[in-house]
Amino acid sequence: MPSTSAPSTSAPAVSASDFRAAMGRFPSGVTVATTIDASGAPRGFTANAFSSVSLNPPIVLVCLARTAECFPAFMECERFAVSVLARGQRALALRFATRGADKFGPGGFEPGAGAPVVAGAAGAVRCRVLERHPAGDHVVLLGSVENASWTEHPPLVYHAGAFPELVPGGGADDV
Repeated sequence: MPSTSAPSTSAPAVSASDFRAAMGRFPSGVTVATTIDASGAPRGFTANAFSSVSLNPPIVLVCLARTAECFPAFMECERFAVSVLARGQRALALRFATRGADKFGPGGFEPGAGAPVVAGAAGAVRCRVLERHPAGDHVVLLGSVENASWTEHPPLVYHAGAFPELVPGGGADDV
């Protein structure tokens, strides 16, 4: 049975670059998390650290860097949305990952209670903030899902610094 005790402090810490390279081997979906700040302006960021936590009740988590421009808005908001980007939305993922970019300027969003969602996304959830948990240089934002929607668009995937396309039916012989 694995130990639940704290790791030894005598072992050398993994470097940030080694950790990033190792985690980059884990393919993930690409999402854009959005909210509305206190002035009524939309705010958002690209995240690949997004997951369902519970089915009953429906809860998701998304991780936000403390250095993100939109960090204060997400620390004060009551609601947020997470859009699972579709394969053709790579440029949008990069725009939301770029500091200082006009993230909402070009359009392509559907308004909604508490936060806009990306038009044409593979899926989206709208959430009420449940909890916020500090986690190193990030905060884990837990959301109680109030609405979920989806399309048949294939999702955008991120792996090893690139956006490869999924192959329908690929890998079935590896099961």
